[in-house]
Amino acid sequence: MDIKKHLIITGNSTVSWKDAIVKAIAEASKTIDYLSEVTVIEQRATIDGNKIAEYFVDLDISFIIDTNRKEH
Repeated sequence: MDIKKHLIITGNSTVSWKDAIVKAIAEASKTIDYLSEVTVIEQRATIDGNKIAEYFVDLDISFIIDTNRKEH
């Protein structure tokens, strides 16, 4: 049986919401092993004049707990 842990993270991009999601997952994978799922919780953006200036996404990412890991 896999045990999963969930974290809420926020990603941002000046390009798109998709880019914000991809960047956030890439950054999280640098320090978190066994990423397994992502759920988009919320999308929002800041507006400058009549254009979107920055995209933000709140993500629920989950990863599998390594139950075979030896304690240090």
